[in-house]
Amino acid sequence: MNAEKDFAPLTPNIVRALNDKLYEKRKVAALEIEKLVREFVAQNNSNQIRHVIQILASEFALSQHPHSRKGGLIGLAACSIALGKDSGLYLKELIDPVLACFNDSDSRLRYYACEALYNIVKVARGAVLPHFNVLFDGLSKVSGSSNNTRCWDIVTESNKFDLVAFVPLLRERIYSNNQYARQFIISWILVLESVPDINLLDYLPEILDGLFQILGDSSKEIRKTCEVVLGEFLKEIKKAPSNVKFAEMANILVIHSNDLIQHTAMTWMREFIQLAGRVVLPYSSGILTAVLPCLSYDDRKKSTKEAASACNHSLMKLVTPEDDEDDEESQVSDTLAREDSQPKTQEDLDTIGWSGVFLVLFHIPSLCVSASHSSDRAQVILDLDGIVQVLGRHLNDSSTGMMTRIAVLKWLYHLYIKTPRKMFRHTDSLFPTLLKTLSDESDEVILKDLEVLAEIASSPAGQSDTTGSCDNTSCRLELPVKLGQINNMTLNLSGNKVQQDVGNTDSTPSTPSTPSMNSYFHKFMINLLRRFSLERKLLDMRGAFIIRQLCLLLHAENIFHSMAEILLKEEDLKFASTMVQTLNTILLTSAELFQLRNQLKDLRTQESCDLFCCLYRSWCHNPVATVSLCFLTQNYHHAYDLIQKFGDLEVTVDFLIEVDKLVQLIESPIFTYLRLQLLDVENNPYLIKALYGLLMLLPQSQAFTLLSHRLRCVPNPELMRTVPDLKASPSSRCPASSNVDYGELLQHFDRVQRKHLEVRHQRASRADCSDRKMVL
Repeated sequence: MNAEKDFAPLTPNIVRALNDKLYEKRKVAALEIEKLVREFVAQNNSNQIRHVIQILASEFALSQHPHSRKGGLIGLAACSIALGKDSGLYLKELIDPVLACFNDSDSRLRYYACEALYNIVKVARGAVLPHFNVLFDGLSKVSGSSNNTRCWDIVTESNKFDLVAFVPLLRERIYSNNQYARQFIISWILVLESVPDINLLDYLPEILDGLFQILGDSSKEIRKTCEVVLGEFLKEIKKAPSNVKFAEMANILVIHSNDLIQHTAMTWMREFIQLAGRVVLPYSSGILTAVLPCLSYDDRKKSTKEAASACNHSLMKLVTPEDDEDDEESQVSDTLAREDSQPKTQEDLDTIGWSGVFLVLFHIPSLCVSASHSSDRAQVILDLDGIVQVLGRHLNDSSTGMMTRIAVLKWLYHLYIKTPRKMFRHTDSLFPTLLKTLSDESDEVILKDLEVLAEIASSPAGQSDTTGSCDNTSCRLELPVKLGQINNMTLNLSGNKVQQDVGNTDSTPSTPSTPSMNSYFHKFMINLLRRFSLERKLLDMRGAFIIRQLCLLLHAENIFHSMAEILLKEEDLKFASTMVQTLNTILLTSAELFQLRNQLKDLRTQESCDLFCCLYRSWCHNPVATVSLCFLTQNYHHAYDLIQKFGDLEVTVDFLIEVDKLVQLIESPIFTYLRLQLLDVENNPYLIKALYGLLMLLPQSQAFTLLSHRLRCVPNPELMRTVPDLKASPSSRCPASSNVDYGELLQHFDRVQRKHLEVRHQRASRADCSDRKMVL
C-alpha cells in the first residue's frame, strides 16, 4: 500500500491501522471510521460517506494485500453500523466488495467477509431483501467457512421477501455436493417453511428432487434435518391436497426409490396415491418399477415393505372399468407422450438407466391437475402398455422375489378383470411367461398364475369370434382343431407330430357346449400338456396340484374333455399313458372332482355319455385307468370285457403296480357304492367277474389278499333272494347309456393297445441294436 497516497477523509493513523496484521489495531481503526461516518451522517454529507466506502472497498477490501483486505472488511462493517437505518441507501456499495472476498482462497479472509456481511445485514434489516438472492448465492458458496444462517430473522420478520425470484437460485444451489452447503441450504428451507406468509409448497416440485438427494447424504445430521423438512412439507400436503401439484412430483419419488432414501420416498408415494387418486395413473409404470421390488424385502426393511405394499394396494384400486373404454383423443396424446419420453426396449433402459428415464418423464408437460380435479377423465389416462411392460419384466426375471411375483400376478389378474378388452391386446406376449411361471417353486405363485390363466381362458373378451353369431353345436370354443376334423390334422404337442393312426373318431359323438370358455382355453390346454411333456418333473411334482386348481377355477368337465381330446392324438404314447394315469387318479380321488364323478357315475344324460366316450378314447392309453373309468361309470360288463383282453397285453411290473393301486381305490370311500352293489349279486354278475379278473391278474401280494377278502364277503345269491325285486337294474336306470357303442369302444381299445405294443417293440429293438454295437 502506497503510504503517500491520499486517503482523505481517512487519517494516516486509520490507514496504517487498517493495514496492520494485528486484529486489535484494525479494530481500533474501525472504531475511528465509525466515529467519522457518524459525523458525516449528522452533517447529511452523503458524498463523503460514499467516498469513505469507495476508499475502503477499492483500496482495502479489493487490495492484493491480505491484511489490507481484512482491514477493508472491518471498515465497511463499521460504516454500516455508523449509518444505522440509512445503510439501506448504500447497500450495494457495502455488499459488493464483501461478496467479492467470498471467493478468496484464504479461509480466514472468507471468515472476516462473513462477519462483515453479518454486521451489514444486521443493521440494514429489511432493506437487504432486494439484494437477498446475491447474498444467498454468495453465502451458499462459503457455507463451509462459517455459520451463515444469521439472515434468517430478517427474512422471517419481513413481508417483502421475493420468493419467486429466490426459488430458481435455491433450485440451482440445492444440488451442491458440499456437506456444509447442503446444511446451509436445508436449514434455509426449514426457515422459509416456518414463515406463515411464505407458501413454499407451491414451489415444492422445483426443489423436491434436490431435497431427496440431500436426504441421501452421508452426514447423519444433514439427513435428520432433511427428514424434518420433508416431514413438514408432507404435513402441509395432507392439510391442503387440493393445492398440491401431485403430477409434477410423482416421478421424482420414483427416481429416488433407492436403498438410502427408499423408506421416505415410499412414504411420500403412499400419501400421494391416497391423496391425488387417479391423477397418478399416468405414472403407474414408474411407480410400480419402484414399488414392486420392495414387496420382497425381509423384516430388516419392514417399514419400507409396508409402505410399498400400501402404495401397491392403493394404486391397484385406482384402476377401474372406465379405463377399458376407448378415448381416441386421449390415447393419441398419451401414446405420443410415451413415445417421446419413455424407453422403447430393455436395451434403452440399460443404456440410460432408470433414473434417466424418469428424469425425462419429469420434463413431460405436467398434468398440473389438483386432487379436486382427479376425476377429469380427459387428463387421466392409464399407461397400460407401460404397466404390462413392467409387470412382464419382473415376472420374467428369475431374481424377482416371491412376494413381488405374487404382486405382479395379482396386478395382471386385476387388469384382466377391470380392463379385459385392452389387456387381451397383450395376451399373446404374456402367455408364454405365464405358462413358464407354472414351474415356479412357490405354490402361492402357481395359484395366482393359474388364476390369471383361468381368467384369460374364460373371459368373454378373449373370444376370437367377433360376429357373435356362433351357436354351441357348430362353433364350440372356436377351437383350432374341431372334433370332427381331429383325425385329419396334425397337432404339435411336446415337440412331436400327432399322426392319424391312433384310433378313429368317425363315430365320435358331438361334444357338449362350453359357453364359458374362449379360444384361449384350448390354447392353454395344449401348451399346459406340452409343458408337462417337456418337464416331467413338473408333471410329477405339481401336475396333480395344477390340474385340481384348474378344475376349481374352470369347469372340471372342460378341463378333462379338452385334455382327453388332445391326448387322443398324442404321439408320445408313454407320456399319454402317464398323463392319463395322472388324470384318472385326480378324477377318482380329488374332492374338487366330486360333481364330475357324480355326473359320470350313472350316465343319465346324453352329455354325460358323450363325456364318458371322450374320456374313454384317451383313457385307452392306460388299460388299468380304462377299467377304473368303467367301474366309476358302472359299466361293469365292459370292464369285464376289457380285463379279459389283459391276457393279450404285456404285463409288466408297472402294470401290476397300477392294478394294485386300483384295488386300493376300490377299498376307498370313492367306490362305496360299488362295494354295496356286491350285495345285489343277480343284477351285478359282471362286477363280480371283473373283480375276480383283477384278482387273477395279481400275484400273491397284499392287494391280492385285500381283494380276496372282499370277494369272500359277497353273499350267496340264494340267501339274498327275497320277494321279486321290482327295482330296475342299473342298466335300465341309465337310458342314455344305451346310445353308447361299447363294441366300437372295445375295438378302439384294441387299436390303441396294439399301437402301444408296436412302440414298445420298436424301442426294445433299438435298445438291442445299441447293445450289440457296444459289444462289437
